[in-house]
Amino acid sequence: MRVITLVFILCFYFNESSGQGCCSGSSGNPIAGGVSSGVLQENQIEFSSNYQYTFSDKFFSGTQDTINLFDNLNSDYLFLKTEYGVNKRITLSISAGYYFNKAQVGGIKPTKSNGLADIIIFPRINVLNKDMPFNRTEITLGVGVKAPLGTHKDSSLIIPSINYWEINPPITQLSSGAYDLLLYSFFLREFKLQKIKIFSSILHINKGFNSLDQKMGNYSSFAIYISKILDNNIGSALQIKAEEIKKMDAGNVWNSEDLEASSGSNKIFLIPQLSYSLNNFSFFGSYEIPLYQNINGTQIGSKEKITFGFSYRFLTKKKINLE
Repeated sequence: MRVITLVFILCFYFNESSGQGCCSGSSGNPIAGGVSSGVLQENQIEFSSNYQYTFSDKFFSGTQDTINLFDNLNSDYLFLKTEYGVNKRITLSISAGYYFNKAQVGGIKPTKSNGLADIIIFPRINVLNKDMPFNRTEITLGVGVKAPLGTHKDSSLIIPSINYWEINPPITQLSSGAYDLLLYSFFLREFKLQKIKIFSSILHINKGFNSLDQKMGNYSSFAIYISKILDNNIGSALQIKAEEIKKMDAGNVWNSEDLEASSGSNKIFLIPQLSYSLNNFSFFGSYEIPLYQNINGTQIGSKEKITFGFSYRFLTKKKINLE
C-alpha cells in the first residue's frame, strides 16, 4: 500500500540552552528522527535511520541580531534506531548517533570533531489501548537512559607554532559525557469516520554531571499533533511543540561563568515535512525554519536544519489461529 503524507509542523521551541560556551545547541544525540509513536505490535521490529544537516551563522542577544563571534556552526549527523515489540504492550528501543562533522568555523578558536555521539536505551509500555468501532484511545509511557559513546573532552590545536591545544567548547563536543534519565508519555485519540488523529507527547530528560563537573540543562518538551487522511494515498498533519532546556551548570572549567551566562533561549519553528510509505517502508524529510528566537546572553541561534531518512517494519513471526 502506498501512502503519501504531507506534514506541516509548527514548533514552539522554548529553550534555556544547555550553555554551549557562548553558543547554544544541544550536545549529543537527538531523541527521535520522526513523529511521536506509541508501541509496536508483538514480535514486530522496526529499523530506522535519518541524516540531519544543521547550519547557522546567525547570532542573537535577546531577540536582536548581533555581531558574529565566528563564521558559522554546522554539523552532519546520522541517527540509527532499532525497536522490538516484546508483546502488544511493551516495546524496547535502542538508538545511537554518529557525527561525520561537527564544526565551529572561523573566529579565534575554530574547532571540529567527528565520531560517535550517545546511545539511548528506551523501553515503552502501553498502559491504555481502547479500540472502539468509531474511535481509538491509546496512552504509552516510557523510561530510558542516555549514555555517552563519544568524547566530551575533545581538543583542537589553537597555536601550531607552540603546539598549544585547548578543549573544545561543549557545542562542538560529540557528547555531553553524562548519563541522562529519560521520561516519556504519549497520548493518541483517533476518530475513524473522520479519518482524524490527535496525539501528543511529553518528554523530559534529566541531565547528569560529566567528568568535568558540567551539567547540561534539563530538557522538557510538549508536542501536539493533528493529522487527517485526505484519501487512501494522501494525508496531512500539524504539530505544535513546546520545548524547554534549563540553564547549564558549567562546573569546574575555566570559563564557567561565561558558559552559564550565555545559556538559555526561547524559539519558535515552522517545520514542513513530507513522508511516503510503500508496504513496510516509510521515507520522510523535513526542513526546520526558525520563526522567533529570544536568547539569553550572546549565542549563535538557529537558522536551518534538514532531516531525511527512512524506516522499515516487519513481523518476525505471525500468530496462527487454531479453531
